Order: sequence, then C-alpha cells, then structure tokens
Amino acid sequence: MAFKKYVANADNTIVNAFQADLTTRGTGANMGEADVLEVFSIYGRESTSSAELSRILINFPVSTMKSDRTSGVIPASGSVSFYLRMYNAKTSKTVPRDYKLMVIPISQSWQEGDGLDLENYSDQTKDGIGSNWLNAAGGTTWLSDAGDSIVGGSYKTGSGVNIYSQSFSTGLEDLDVDITSLVEGWMEASSTTGSYGVGIHLSAAYEAYYSSSLGIGIETGSILDNREGATTSYYTKRFFARGSQYFFKRPNIQARWNSVKRDDRGDFYYSSSLAPSTDNLNTLYLYNYVRGRLTNIPGIGSGGKIYVSLYSGSADNSAPSGSKLVLSMDAGTVTNVTGGHVSTGIYSCSLALTAATTIVKTLFDVWHDIEATHPTRSTSTQYFTGAITPQRYLGFNHALEPVYYMNITNLKDSYRSNEKARLNLYVRNKNWNPNIYTKANSNPPNTSIPSSSYRVFRLLDAYEAVPYGTGSDFHTGLSYDVSGNYFDFDMNTLESGYAYAFKFAFYDAELKSWLEQDQAFKFRVESYEY
Repeated sequence: MAFKKYVANADNTIVNAFQADLTTRGTGANMGEADVLEVFSIYGRESTSSAELSRILINFPVSTMKSDRTSGVIPASGSVSFYLRMYNAKTSKTVPRDYKLMVIPISQSWQEGDGLDLENYSDQTKDGIGSNWLNAAGGTTWLSDAGDSIVGGSYKTGSGVNIYSQSFSTGLEDLDVDITSLVEGWMEASSTTGSYGVGIHLSAAYEAYYSSSLGIGIETGSILDNREGATTSYYTKRFFARGSQYFFKRPNIQARWNSVKRDDRGDFYYSSSLAPSTDNLNTLYLYNYVRGRLTNIPGIGSGGKIYVSLYSGSADNSAPSGSKLVLSMDAGTVTNVTGGHVSTGIYSCSLALTAATTIVKTLFDVWHDIEATHPTRSTSTQYFTGAITPQRYLGFNHALEPVYYMNITNLKDSYRSNEKARLNLYVRNKNWNPNIYTKANSNPPNTSIPSSSYRVFRLLDAYEAVPYGTGSDFHTGLSYDVSGNYFDFDMNTLESGYAYAFKFAFYDAELKSWLEQDQAFKFRVESYEY
C-alpha cells in the first residue's frame, strides 16, 4: 500500500454573515462541532451593497506525520506527494458554479470550539473557547504580520508562501489539491510550531465586493475591504467535517507514493532486435533478510556499492560455472553492473544479456562487493546467488487476446482494523492447456502483470472506498517478483464492521487503456475489543 490518510484534528467555519434578523452579524459564532463546513459569499442581501462571507479553518496531525516519516511508514521528502482531500456535502441550498477556492496556510494558533449552529449562528463564544470571525481563540484576536488585530482569519502571504487553488465548474466537485510543498515545510520544521493548518475560502475575485471609506485594504469593523470582489453571490458550498458520521468523507491529507517493485527474475528476457533497448533491460532485486527482518548488508547502505555478474549453469544447472558472461549494456560490453540501494535491506540492478548460440536453461546472478578490476583485492565477498530461467522474445502471426484466471492466494475471510496485510495475486492465462506430462510434472505458470492496479469497494452499497490510483504517483500499483504480483494494504484505511472487495485492472499497452478484470475478492474488516 502506497498511501496513508491523516484525518483532520480540528476544523471550524467562521462567518460575518447576518443572523435571521438581518441586523446582527454572526461574527462571534463558532461551528467547531458541526458535521459540515461551508464557504459562501453573499452580496446585497441586507442592503444593495452588503457583504457577507463564510470561511473554513482546518488543521491536521503534523506530529503524527513526522513520526511516521521517522519510522519509515511514509517515504522521505521527494518520494511522496501530499493531497488535501475534502468531500462535497449535498445541501438543500443553492450551490454556486464557476468559482475558485483558495487554500492558504494559517499563520497563528487557533481553537476549534464546540459550536454547532450553521443557520442562525447562535453558538457565540463570547470570548470563550473557540475561534470565530473576530478571534483565533478565547480572548485572542486574529493578528496581522505587524501584530495588528484583523478579522476573518490570519493567513501567510508574501513571496515564497505556498498558496493553492482549485476551480469548480458545477460546484459539486470534491476538493483535491496537491499541497506537497506546504506539508514538507511543516515536516522539516524542528517542531510543529507554525503548522496551524489552512484556511479555505473563495478567491478575492469571488468574495463579495466592498470598498472601505477608510482606504484600500483597511477593514470596516467585521467587513473586509475587497475592491476586486464580486457583485454576485456564491452561496453555498459545503464539505463534510471531521465530525461527520460518514467515515470516508472526513477531510484528510493523503500521502501518496509509488512503492512498486518490478522484479524480472521470473520474467527475464534475452536482448532481442524485436524489442526497444529499454525492454531489453531486466531488473533484479536482492532482499536481505536477517532473522526475519530486512537489514542492510554491512557497509552497503544508501552510499555503498554492490555489483552483479551473470554466469551460466554447470552441466546439471545446479550452480554457476565458467567465467562471467559478457553483458550487453549501453555503456558497452561489461561483466559487472553496479546495483543500487532501494531501501533498508533491498538492492536492485538492471542488466541486459544477448543469447549465445547455445541457449542455457539456467542463469545465475551473483551479487558481490568488488569489481573485477579492483586495485587491491583479487577476491570478492559473494552475498547472494540466484537462479534465473531466461526467455526469448518471439513474434506472433495473430493479435493477442489475453484472458486471465486470478486468485488472491492468501486472502482471509476477515481482518482486524489495525492489521496490515501483504496480499499475493496469482495470475495465469485462462486458456492455459497443458498436456498430461506438463500437468503431472509442473505447476500452472504464474504470469506477472507489469502494470496492474487495485481498488476497494464496500459490498453494502458499492461505495468506492479506495479508487484506482494509476496517475503519476501510482499509489495503488502492484509489485511483482518471481512468485507473481503482490501489494500491501492497511486495513485501517477502511471502516470496520463492513464487508469489502478487491478489484483489479491491468494496463493493455495495445489498447492504451486500463481493463478491469471480472473477478472480485471479498473480505471483512472487524474491530475487536479484546
């Protein structure tokens, strides 16, 4: 699994809108416990030029995110993206169209509060606990960079500040914004100070027009000076809040990264003029387990080097024999390639080999610590020797129409909500038709799918709990090795007490599209108190 959700730990809606009497503004109102959040701008309701606004404040558990990075749950900076996800809440109110929402970092600490009333704004903090249009916390006003009291929230501005936006055409869309640079800034800080979350509101061009008689940019009481604003209303966009009863609709930051490992040990091909140079390369992996856990080879961590050579087999193909085979690489013919450190205890290399006149049944990859031309050592430490059954690219006289049989070989009927599972997907060609000899002497061939992705849906209502993630992050992609495709999944992503199913899609390069497979694999997530 290459994504993790961090649900908001505080949120609130703040307003300067009029109460029902159209006389008193709800600037002291707090809605921190409401199950929805809302953004709007109303122009000309109380008078021909009156302005009323609503904004969202939201914060996230940055300390948990930092802890997860330290422990390796999420990757280092540069290898992961962070997306702000908020989900549209249906409303009986008119939904605005064709507008833009801004996502701007908040510049001071604020309190969530426990108000509920989004209609009459009756839950007034009266300088008690909770943020509102005037106060960031009980007795503490919102402050500008210069330390002056302001209203409507305090936001970071100026050059170098990470500000984001999303346009809405129908008004019913979810919010899905890449805020990686902002989150990485939070994560790099020596503490969580300065990680106050984000404010979400209409851009200046869509918030209500108002011209202050005191001068440009100067507030008049609770009203913001906005001379580039709109003279039409945008009323009302609602999102589900963190207190929503709907588990999958709560606002969150989703960390996404590509953890796919494509190990060609079981799908190794000789170089061929039928294939482009990139497809002639084969990627091999070494997994160094010590007492059941992945461990770096001493001296070969992220900065060390490891080398790989290929040998042909002996007469009985049980061990390497003869000299190193000459590899056909872009840099010329070599007998060693340099491997790389992928992560703790995992190494990889890419190499190409042209078939000899006599095709060998087995190749052996030997991982060692020095090059053949090492200036001071004539022998090397061999860390690992693996076996490979090479194949050759063949042309066909007809178009392929692959149809697969699939099974998750280790799927359980139910999982604990705090369980993380590695799931193995067995795939073979459905039209595999062995003769009596191969049926009696071999297992059905396992086909590795180079580009495959999964999704999860809830059986009760077919709600898509985890959609396919086949974009640049490829966060729902499947890895593969000599035993087939596999992926990791954190059951904590799903709401316990329900049954779900996995579905899979394979990328068809000829059709240039993802094709969803027919089979669905069902399981249940339970939360046990013992």
